[in-house]
Amino acid sequence: MAAVSTPLREPGSGAGALAGLAGLALLGAALGASLVFGELDAFWIALSVIACVGVLYDFRVGSVLLILMLPIAESNIFPRAIGGVTGLNPLNLMVAATLVSFALHGSARKTGGSFLPKPLLWLYLVPLLVGGLLGMRHADEIAPILYDSEAIHFLDASGYLRDIVAKPLMMVLAALLIGAAVARSKKPERFLLPMGLSMWVICGISILFVARTSLSLAVLADPTERAFLSGTGLHANDLGRLYAVAYALLLFVWAESKSRPFRLLCLATMGMVTLALIFTFSRGAFLGFLIVNGLFLLWRMNAKTVAIALLAGIVLLLVLPQEVFMRASLGFGEDANAVSAGRIDGIWLPVLPEIWKSPLWGQGLGSVMWSDAMRNGLMFEVTHPHSAYLEALLDVGAVGLGLLIGYFVHVWRNFRALGSNPFLSPEMRGFYQGAAAALISFFVTGFAGSSFAPRPEYAFLWIAIGMMYGQLARRRMGT
Repeated sequence: MAAVSTPLREPGSGAGALAGLAGLALLGAALGASLVFGELDAFWIALSVIACVGVLYDFRVGSVLLILMLPIAESNIFPRAIGGVTGLNPLNLMVAATLVSFALHGSARKTGGSFLPKPLLWLYLVPLLVGGLLGMRHADEIAPILYDSEAIHFLDASGYLRDIVAKPLMMVLAALLIGAAVARSKKPERFLLPMGLSMWVICGISILFVARTSLSLAVLADPTERAFLSGTGLHANDLGRLYAVAYALLLFVWAESKSRPFRLLCLATMGMVTLALIFTFSRGAFLGFLIVNGLFLLWRMNAKTVAIALLAGIVLLLVLPQEVFMRASLGFGEDANAVSAGRIDGIWLPVLPEIWKSPLWGQGLGSVMWSDAMRNGLMFEVTHPHSAYLEALLDVGAVGLGLLIGYFVHVWRNFRALGSNPFLSPEMRGFYQGAAAALISFFVTGFAGSSFAPRPEYAFLWIAIGMMYGQLARRRMGT
């Protein structure tokens, strides 16, 4: 693959950079008033301004920072707001600064085509945006119990649009900016390093949190204690799915790489991710872990792979505590409702009649919140139905579900094509193979959790999707 010859800064971008810096200075001056709210706010303001200066010089700086930020953006180490201003946080500032820098430098002309791919627009964004518009009409019908329990933090249609529609789509925009940076980078595999660093951070948060709480494994595995990691800012099941995707990417990159130091780094990171995944005691994460390893064995079937798989399996069976197997087998020997942790009787059956109110295009994003079952207290107090497929049927209907599945099939095909592309580096081939495995895991585990809409637990998957589009743009550019 030929190197990209485009310089870091395009000619004639000086005026745009000066305008951007002037705007940044005004923004910094306005944010300076928030220093009175506390030293921590001052720290984040200063850090954001410094980062934005680098981003305005080269938008790829912002893309690297976005890779670092996305997986930890919902954790408690990350501020939700600066100076008490809703929506003003380092991630949103970085997305805005990177987008401005991308536009000012005319980078859209250097990324091999449209910034927004048509499949992403028509198969993915349109159903979600239509669902958001439909849902705005029902914002005042949300069950009061969800306000009382602080499960949601908005009071009107504009707040609904902000939290349910705009906020999740920021991840998609960040992924596109990361893809644009990949399209203009000589060695896209360098983006794997900040991704690995973000894995260490988000895994370290969970491991340190468990260590500090001194909870026993029996408590962690208790089905009534699923919120034990909520102090990190994320639910244990969400963290488990995040770690399962990270593990998939690492496993296949490790297998493909020819660099011994890089392979050792991948192996160490895989160990960290696996430990963090076990501490979540998430059955969805356990299943995803098994699916990824099964696909690795299937796709790379040879004597060496089988031997490694058998050795790793024996080691895990010997070292895993009994609580892991107890958690994984929860409900077996009872009934389907017990296996589903109460989802069947407590969520799925009560909301099924809602599908027939609008079977084709649904009732809007988050429709479970104003369902009859929720308003009448006939189901668990949840903001989503704990099934990506059921959620899509309720929110965007059969048409929307078909479009969303069609989009991810499009993504999977591109992952598979890039994973076997001989012109890519071994690390990048492995990365896309791992992403394809993670996507299959998502399709399977989505029956009992998660969402087709952008969610924090799939930050690494969306980073991979963004990089996929960047890689495809490089091919169109002939680089």
